[in-house]
Amino acid sequence: MTPDKIQLHKKSRTLELHFGTQVYHLSAEYLRVHSPSAEVKGHGPGQAILQHGKKRVGIADIQMAGHYALTIHFDDGHDSGIFTWAYLHDLCVNQDAHWQAYLDALDRAGQSRDPDTSVVNLIG
Repeated sequence: MTPDKIQLHKKSRTLELHFGTQVYHLSAEYLRVHSPSAEVKGHGPGQAILQHGKKRVGIADIQMAGHYALTIHFDDGHDSGIFTWAYLHDLCVNQDAHWQAYLDALDRAGQSRDPDTSVVNLIG
């Protein structure tokens, strides 16, 4: 499914996508931690690398990748993920589930969204 409209809102650090009558707003942080790049997803099953400390990341630029995808250039230097229309649509319609799974993974790993925060687990 190809989006009808795409808008980058740099100030609010969101990407607005229109699929038919549905309008979605995806944060830069959400897109960054779900980048389809090998740096994030790994090179095979079970090789994903949990991204943390990306709460303040922004989107510097977006570019078309052929007629099937976007390349998103994040302000932390990451730009190797190709976001296909199908993948972006999945990120839109399943945003709540993907986000909760990410937050749960951060919790299990003892990591934080905030780059200036370290999580310390006390043994009592």
